[in-house]
Amino acid sequence: MAKSKRGISPSPRLASLATPLPQEERGNKIRVARIGAAHGVRGEVKLWSFTQDPMAVAGYGALETEDGTRRFAIESLRAGKDFLVARLAGIESRAAAQQLTNTELFVPRERLPPIEDDDTFYVSDLVGCAAVTADGNPLGTVNAVHNFGAGDIIEIAPADGSAPVMLSFTESNVPEVNLDAKRIVVAVPEEIEAREPNSAHSRASGNPER
Repeated sequence: MAKSKRGISPSPRLASLATPLPQEERGNKIRVARIGAAHGVRGEVKLWSFTQDPMAVAGYGALETEDGTRRFAIESLRAGKDFLVARLAGIESRAAAQQLTNTELFVPRERLPPIEDDDTFYVSDLVGCAAVTADGNPLGTVNAVHNFGAGDIIEIAPADGSAPVMLSFTESNVPEVNLDAKRIVVAVPEEIEAREPNSAHSRASGNPER
């Protein structure tokens, strides 16, 4: 994942807003990968990793299903064309691999490495934070963090239900992050302020240039 001045750490990137919890933190578990279709005839599977370094998914130990009923150790992992190819312990045939298609894989939150950089954050910690202006006016809630290849983008859902705001996650746009208070301070771009100068919620509903 590309880094902005304000960084996003190795934990999972957002895969889809269609999922029940956009940042993939469910209880004390973090989604780190999804098994795709079977690959070949010897039990290997295609694997989509949601970690900053895709290959790092093999370093978290055994991965498990959301309900914890199944665990999978990655025996080998290599890069494919647009995906990874994994061999999972105990999966030795194409038929067994096919039964795992679309299985989501998680790790307990406590297994993630600590962050040593004060200006780098796990995405899952940002999602759900209240977004306010420097004056304390509410803008909405951080709904997701995206990366489309040109840097990290935070998505803010206004409290009034209007269209979300997409802002580059940089220190100039987000000068303060307080995870203890679950709050971020957003410097509202001038082009948004100019549209509705009297409404914080309306200012948050634009889609500024990224």
